[in-house]
Amino acid sequence: MEKEPTISMAVSKRRRTLDALGGFTTSVGHENQFKGSISGTGHCIILGSVEGNCELGGTLVIGEGGLWRGNIVAENVVIAGEVMGDIISKNKMDVVSTAKVHGSLTCPYIAIAEGAVHEGQIHMAEVKRYTDKREST
Repeated sequence: MEKEPTISMAVSKRRRTLDALGGFTTSVGHENQFKGSISGTGHCIILGSVEGNCELGGTLVIGEGGLWRGNIVAENVVIAGEVMGDIISKNKMDVVSTAKVHGSLTCPYIAIAEGAVHEGQIHMAEVKRYTDKREST
């Protein structure tokens, strides 16, 4: 029997942005690849790799081990994996300690965990830097 994959530290620890989500309408699983644009109003989680752009009216989660190559526009964004492109979040952005971001971040409120790697510019109203004290499970 196959072991169920761990979604990500961000999801299992229920990051603040994820606390209100009822579930994901779209997902790209581990070891899966997707090329093309993603758009819509639901919530999306990426655990594999995506090459393309995103315009999402919900929350986008790039899980630990996930890779996104392209630009992202979403209501909320949680990054625990790697992104190579610019990210615009209309509401909140959470950059988890395992994240690697190569591109500009634009959002009214950004939380960046200690240990996260970011190469690029940040455009925001407020940045919070934090050390995650939640237990990993």
